[in-house]
Amino acid sequence: MKKVAIIIVTFLALFFGYRYFFSTWEIRNSQPSGENIISFGDSLTYGTGANEGMDYPSQLSSMIGKLIINVGKPGDTTETALDRLDEDVLSQSPRIVLITLGGNDLKNGVSKEVAFRNLRKIVEAIQAEGALVVIGGVDFPLRSRGFGAAYEALARDTGCLLVPNVLKGLLGKSELMSDPIHPNGKGYAIMAKKFYGVIKPYL
Repeated sequence: MKKVAIIIVTFLALFFGYRYFFSTWEIRNSQPSGENIISFGDSLTYGTGANEGMDYPSQLSSMIGKLIINVGKPGDTTETALDRLDEDVLSQSPRIVLITLGGNDLKNGVSKEVAFRNLRKIVEAIQAEGALVVIGGVDFPLRSRGFGAAYEALARDTGCLLVPNVLKGLLGKSELMSDPIHPNGKGYAIMAKKFYGVIKPYL
């Protein structure tokens, strides 16, 4: 009887563990309309810390053989990004939009609720245009304030693709970082590969 119980518990643990780690969600606009691939975000999109042409959108563009419009703006928060969304993204016939936002909200002490309310507005406005949205999350150890998990929750709720933590494997490695927060060209190449792996089936 004890052996049977152990087998059942083991099976359930494996089953729910598989569901947790490998479950997916329905992606909205998986066959997107629109014309352009746009990278929208803060300094991680702009390419702070890298030489010209070594930002992640430029390197990703080379990987996929398609132009990517880079509308990254250093210092952008979810609020300031929301203010420029119409002009910089929605007016440019978006097809796929790659987003890196939230790091400055986290740094500036903006509450998780405010930051992700703004981010949800951005995502849903882009999706309303028929575009596929890819969110690149950020998660800084010891000071994430729940932001990391909130990116996944938002992606599930809105049907976005997700790169869970664009800086995972980069932070603290001087050969990949130009400063404690921004990658160098080699680091941005790794970011580009992460986005490539996620968007490849939808190109």
